[in-house]
Amino acid sequence: MLTFTFANSVNLIIVSVKNDRQKQKELTKNAILQVAEQIVLQEGWQAVSIRKIADAIGYSLPVVYNHFESKDAIQEEFVKQGFNMLAMAMQSTKNKHLNPEQQLTQMALTYFEFAFSNAAYYKMMFGLGIPSCQKAKEIEEIGNFSSIVIHVIGSLMDETDEQRKLLKFHTLWSILHGLTSINMVNLTAAPNEMQQQILLDAIQGFIKNINR
Repeated sequence: MLTFTFANSVNLIIVSVKNDRQKQKELTKNAILQVAEQIVLQEGWQAVSIRKIADAIGYSLPVVYNHFESKDAIQEEFVKQGFNMLAMAMQSTKNKHLNPEQQLTQMALTYFEFAFSNAAYYKMMFGLGIPSCQKAKEIEEIGNFSSIVIHVIGSLMDETDEQRKLLKFHTLWSILHGLTSINMVNLTAAPNEMQQQILLDAIQGFIKNINR
């Protein structure tokens, strides 16, 4: 009985140590991402480096490399987290409306709002432009976002041709990303209300011509 109790105690200690290590690992990973986010906001993605991150959080280079083997790995993590947040926001907006036209219109506004509320994430999500279809297949989070939007687009189309739905999806995404990028370059180019009106005008035109 004594041996059994002692063994249990040892096991509990081992589990506790593992949990503490896992918790510390997550804290370090989050610290790395937070520092990278701040650097992007202040200096741009090109200024991000493993050494600069290590210096900022007070850890050695090997510690950072233990979590992310390269700068590209950090960007990929931002891509995954960013598209996951965007997909959740789009799904939440979609669920609030029954009419497909209203769904797509409000989802466009949600996309716009997400980009400016999460500027660092957005810039890293699209560091190399709009992700390709192949990238959407490789990264689950991009595929989830795409599926949500494509489903609504399909509800508005007379035809159910998959290739045409994909074409319309990429057309819409180009509109959203293009307008977002223009306004990110020069935030004072127009009042926020005007930016939204331009976006709404573009989306209404897209919906009107979706079956042409």
